[in-house]
Amino acid sequence: MGKSADTYYCVDPWKIIENGFSPEHAMVSESIFSLGNEYTGVRGYFDEGYSGDRLLGSYINGVFEEKKLETSSYKGIVNTMTYMVNAVDWLYTRLQIDGEELDLNIADYRSFVRILDLKTGVLIRSFVWRTKTGKEVELTFERFLSMEEPHMGGQRIRARALNFNGNLQVLAGLDFSQPHKSVGENRWDCISNKAEGNCCEIAAQTKQSKHKVICQCRFLGDMEQMAPVQAGEKISLLSFTLPLNQGSQTQFSRIMQILSCTEKAVAPEKFERLSAAKKDTFLAAEYDALKAGSCKWWEQMWRRSDIQIEGDAVNQQGIRYCIFQMHQTYHGENSKSVIGAKGLTGEAYSGNTFWDTETYCLPFYLFNNPQAAKKLLMFRYHSLPQARERAKALDCEGAFYPIATIDGRECCNLWQHSSLQLQASTGVAYGIWHYVNVTKDEDFIDTYGVEMLVEICRMLATRGDWSQKTGKYGFYGVMGPDEFQMMVNHNCYTNFMAKKTFEYTILVINNMKATQKFADRLKILSVDSQELLKWADMARNMEIPYDEDTRIFEQCEGFFTLPHIDVDKIPVTEFPLYSHWSYDHIYRNDMIKQPDVLMMMFLYNACFTTEQKLKNYDYYEPRCIHESSLSPSVHSILASELKRHEDAYRFFEFATRLDLDNYNRNTSEGLHTTSIAAAWMNIIYGFGGMRSDGDILSFHPTIPKQWRSYSFQILLGDDTLFIKVEQEKLRIHTKNGSKQTISLYDRNTVIGQEEVVVKIPEQWRTAIDE
Repeated sequence: MGKSADTYYCVDPWKIIENGFSPEHAMVSESIFSLGNEYTGVRGYFDEGYSGDRLLGSYINGVFEEKKLETSSYKGIVNTMTYMVNAVDWLYTRLQIDGEELDLNIADYRSFVRILDLKTGVLIRSFVWRTKTGKEVELTFERFLSMEEPHMGGQRIRARALNFNGNLQVLAGLDFSQPHKSVGENRWDCISNKAEGNCCEIAAQTKQSKHKVICQCRFLGDMEQMAPVQAGEKISLLSFTLPLNQGSQTQFSRIMQILSCTEKAVAPEKFERLSAAKKDTFLAAEYDALKAGSCKWWEQMWRRSDIQIEGDAVNQQGIRYCIFQMHQTYHGENSKSVIGAKGLTGEAYSGNTFWDTETYCLPFYLFNNPQAAKKLLMFRYHSLPQARERAKALDCEGAFYPIATIDGRECCNLWQHSSLQLQASTGVAYGIWHYVNVTKDEDFIDTYGVEMLVEICRMLATRGDWSQKTGKYGFYGVMGPDEFQMMVNHNCYTNFMAKKTFEYTILVINNMKATQKFADRLKILSVDSQELLKWADMARNMEIPYDEDTRIFEQCEGFFTLPHIDVDKIPVTEFPLYSHWSYDHIYRNDMIKQPDVLMMMFLYNACFTTEQKLKNYDYYEPRCIHESSLSPSVHSILASELKRHEDAYRFFEFATRLDLDNYNRNTSEGLHTTSIAAAWMNIIYGFGGMRSDGDILSFHPTIPKQWRSYSFQILLGDDTLFIKVEQEKLRIHTKNGSKQTISLYDRNTVIGQEEVVVKIPEQWRTAIDE
C-alpha cells in the first residue's frame, strides 16, 4: 500500500498513553484524545491554551452553519454548503504564577504524560511546570463528557507546589470567540453573557443558520477571591486564586452544560426561557457523581461490546480504541443526529454523513446497540422530504438521498459526486433490508421503511434507462464507490444494488398486500400493480457487466479496455494522489481508489460463488491503491474468506490502527470514523467469518497465526452470542441461555447457554495459505 505506521503512543490494552509531549504530534494527539458523547465532542486540545500548532475544536452534533455559494446557471448544482461549526470552548482556562502564564509551547516542564482511559472515558494529563523564577508545581488536568447526561461534562484541575508556598492565579470560563478554522472566521453572534458568583453563562447563535447554543459552567473547589472579568462580548470569565502550600494538593472542578436549538423560528428570548427549565438539573449536579455515572455507563458498554485478543497487544489496543470511538460518536441518543466522517473530532468533511453510514457503520450498531441502528435509519426517514426535493432538482421522481449531508439537504457542491453517485440512496435501502433481516423488526419496515423504499425505487426508475442496443436496463453517467472512474455507464455496483433494491421493495409490498390492515398504507403511497411490474421488469433486465469465461464482473462498461497502471510503482512521494496528480490524470487508467465490485460482493455475499469472489479478488486487489480509508477492511474480510491469510492480516493491521499510527498522515484533521467501524467488521466479518445476509447468521471463524486466541460478542435478539476462537478450536454459547440457530462452517447448529466446543476444520486453519 506504500503507507507505514508512525508509531508514537505507548501500547496498553486499555489506555492510550502519551509519554512526553511532541509538538510535531500535537494536532494528531488532539484528534486521538478527542472525547464525545454523540451530543457534543471536544478535541484533545490543552485546557490552558497553547501558542503552537493546534485545532481548538468543540462541536455539537447537528449544529451547523451555512455558506452561500455562487449560484450556478446549471440546474442541480448545490448553492448552499453546510458545515458543523466550531462552538464554545467550555474548557477555557489560563494559569499564572507571579505573572508568568503557562504555555507548553515555551514553558519549562517535565514528566509530561497524557492518558485516555478507554474503560472509563476519562482523559488525564499531568506534568511539572518550572517557572522562570524556579518555582515548580505539579499540575493534573482531568476531563470527561457524560454518557448518562449527554448535555453535561466535567473538568478538574489539581495543583501541588513542590518547592514553594504561593498562589496559582486562574482565569476560567466559556469562550465563543474561536474561529472555525476551515472558513477562517468566527461564525457566532452573542445573545447574552454573564458571570456571577461561581457560575458563567453565555448564549450565542450562528450568523447564517441561526442555530442557538447556551452553555453554562459552575466552579467548585479550593478557590479564593472569585470575581467576574470583562473580557469581551463572546467570552464569559471568572478570575480566582488557588492557594498553594508546598507538598499539599489543591483543586477546582467545573461542571458544564450545553443546550442547543436548531430551529430558526425560535426567538433567542424563547430559547433562553426554554433552557432555564433545565438549570435546576445543572445546579444540582455534583462532579464526582456525574463522573461515576458516566464511568458506570462505560462499564456496562464494555461488558457487551468488548473484543479480546490474546497474543497481539498492539491490535488489542487498536480494536478497543475503535469500539470506544464508535460509542462516543453515536449511541442512539437522537434520531436527528448523524455520524460525520470525522465524528466530532475535526472539521474535515464538514461534519457530513456519507453513503458509508448505512454500509459500514450500521453493522456495528446492529450487533451492539440495535436501537441506535434504528435511529440511524430514522434520520433518513426524517430527511425524506429533502431527498424528494433533491430528486426533483436532478429531474427524477421519488427520493434521491444526498452524498453528503448534516440535515438531509445535499451540501456537496462537486456535481460529479452529488449528482452521479447513487450509492447513498441504495445504501439507505440496503440499511433498511439489513436492519430488518437481522432484527426482524417488521413494524419498522411497515411504518417507516416501505415509504423510503418506494421513493428510492421511483428515483431509480427515472434515473436509469433502457439500452437501445441490448434492451437491458441500467444507469448512465454515474460514479460508483470507486471515485477514480467518473461519468461511466453501467457501474456494476450501482446496477446490482439497484436490482436488489427493486426486488426487496417488491417483496415488502407484496407481503403488506397479504395483510389487509396495510391496505390504507399502500393506498397513501399510491403504489399500484403497474408500477410494481415496471420495477420487476427493470430488476429482471438489469445490465450486470460480467465475463462468463473469466467469472469477473466488469466494474463499469469499458473498464477491461482501460490502460493498465502498476499501482505498486507509484512513488510514495506522490501520495495523496489528489494533491499530486492533476484531476483528470486520475481517471485515465484502471487504478481503483477503493473496493467497488468487491464491495458489492461483501454486502450481498451469499449471491456470489467462492470462485467468483476469488477471481474478482485476484483481479481487482492489485489495481486498488487504497486512497480511501474504507478500503483495507473490505479487502481483509474477503481475503480471510478466501484463505488469503497473509493479505487478511496485513490489511487488518492498517485498518485497526489507521488513526493511532497515523498511516494516512492526516489524523490531525480528525479521526476516520467510518474506517473505525470497518475495523470492527474486520474482526467480526473477517476473522470471525460472520455473514448477516442470509436467513440466519453464519460463521466461518479463522484466527491469525500470530494470535493465541480472540473473542467477541454480538447482540442477537434478547441475548448475547459469545464466541472465543483458539488456534485449533472455538467455544461458543449464549450468555442468557436462549437457543439460537446459526450456521457454523456450513452446518446449522443450535447454541444455548452450555458452551459448545468445535474443532476448526483443517481447511480453515490459517497455517494453510492457499
